[in-house]
Amino acid sequence: MQRAHERLTVWQDTMDLVETIYLLTQSFPKHEQFTLSAQMRRAAISTPSNIAEGASRGSDKEFVRFLQIARASLSELETQLKISIRLSYIEQNNTALQNCNTVFAKLSGLINKLNQQIV
Repeated sequence: MQRAHERLTVWQDTMDLVETIYLLTQSFPKHEQFTLSAQMRRAAISTPSNIAEGASRGSDKEFVRFLQIARASLSELETQLKISIRLSYIEQNNTALQNCNTVFAKLSGLINKLNQQIV
């Protein structure tokens, strides 16, 4: 049985992003295994997790709150990706960073739509 959040393209996109981050961080230096790499994975996992939790809360107001938390985790991940670029762990024009921008826009759009329904 598919849950409501699983039908959201933004949730599907964040699940893809988690997979991308896991693959990307596998090539990080060994000394980053428990620091930047682990932090990036946690931020990536937090994004779809918060979307799922918010969708199950039962009210648009609570859903919006969890979508905002998901967006904050995504911003954290984006910052960590930029740090990884600066440290030359990943390339400047990587798919993960582009995906973050796309997902951020989708989350913002969904938040705005739900906020209009709440008022």
